[in-house]
Amino acid sequence: MATTASAGNRRVLIVVQNLPVPFDRRVWLEATTLARAGWSVSVICPKAAQFPRSFEELEDVHIYRYALPFEAHGPLGFVAEFAWCFLRTAMKTARVAARGRGFDVLHVCNPPETYWPLGWICQRFGRRFVFDHHDLSPEMYAVKFGDRSRLTLASLRFLERMTFRVADIVITTNQSHRDIAIQRGGKAPDDVFVVRSGPDLLRLRKTEPDLSLRHGRANLLVYLGEICEQDGVDHLVRALQILRDELGRRDLSCVFVGGGPHQPIVKQYAHTIGVSEMCTFTGRVSDEDLSIILSTADIGVDPDPKNDWSDKSTMNKVMEYMFFGLPVVAYDLTETKVSAGGAAVYAEPNSERSLAAEIDTLLDDPERRRRMGTVGHDRVRTALAWEYSAPILLEAYEQLSATALRPHHV
Repeated sequence: MATTASAGNRRVLIVVQNLPVPFDRRVWLEATTLARAGWSVSVICPKAAQFPRSFEELEDVHIYRYALPFEAHGPLGFVAEFAWCFLRTAMKTARVAARGRGFDVLHVCNPPETYWPLGWICQRFGRRFVFDHHDLSPEMYAVKFGDRSRLTLASLRFLERMTFRVADIVITTNQSHRDIAIQRGGKAPDDVFVVRSGPDLLRLRKTEPDLSLRHGRANLLVYLGEICEQDGVDHLVRALQILRDELGRRDLSCVFVGGGPHQPIVKQYAHTIGVSEMCTFTGRVSDEDLSIILSTADIGVDPDPKNDWSDKSTMNKVMEYMFFGLPVVAYDLTETKVSAGGAAVYAEPNSERSLAAEIDTLLDDPERRRRMGTVGHDRVRTALAWEYSAPILLEAYEQLSATALRPHHV
């Protein structure tokens, strides 16, 4: 049950820009976990086709959404998007403070790291500022755009540095990100908490397979996630071509689950190189449909190529594959190995031929797939599920509530 302002200053406003809630599963798990622990929770996020309402209440969480007038492309497009989102978020923040539940903690998720001025202003009025460090924005920008704008890259590093500096505490997704918060962000180790984005065991459940998803073929691969330029989904498309044309596999289909700005481009690319008959692109799906797809698939693939961003990032799709007992094929990435361990086989980084070879070998070894699936399923249930992260989130908030507000000088 959510509390009111009179119940010990336990009101939080969460800001997320890159996805709406409840679609952003990490943010939604955080919001509902805090609500169940007695916090009064509000969220500000963008609208989407599936979530068009400006306000709604779900599971005792107040959700405020704003429209995005355009989809960003290129560095200047992202600057315009960031400015628009900051303005709309600031307006919604004032509304929550004046006419909504109010808030004592401003909890901001990246990317981007543009909300530290709002956090700094809120601190002047006695609020706390939590930085929820989801992604490495400078590294992600470098992967997307290279050195096309050194000024933009330097600006992102400045925004990251200021966000770390202003934050009272930092919540981050893995040990690699924690090291960056301490070493690059200058945070005290006691102020940085690793809250992993594990699957919610209550949201997903294994179902009977839907064999029609295989389109008459014996084997089904699955890719899960928003399809953005940096996600390497084109690597998987090329691996499918190698599997068919060089390794002689005519017995597999692949379903690509998720939307994202690069999804139409990847779909067209599959058509261009002649593998579209092997591919099904679903867009975003419901939890029920996702459970059916993952219960039908034989192998989950994570084609994120190795770079400074991906090597330090936790890929949520990997843990969702593991929950459904799917063996995983991925490139050899540091944090992917931390998550998957023996539930995955690791291809030579950035080699579609190696990715295809590992898929081919695993498809021909059902007993190995079964063993790997068991390892992954057990690992999620005993170590990686959200129920193991939730107490750390609440511990971070208890520390925040127990310590005196510290002044921050910018």
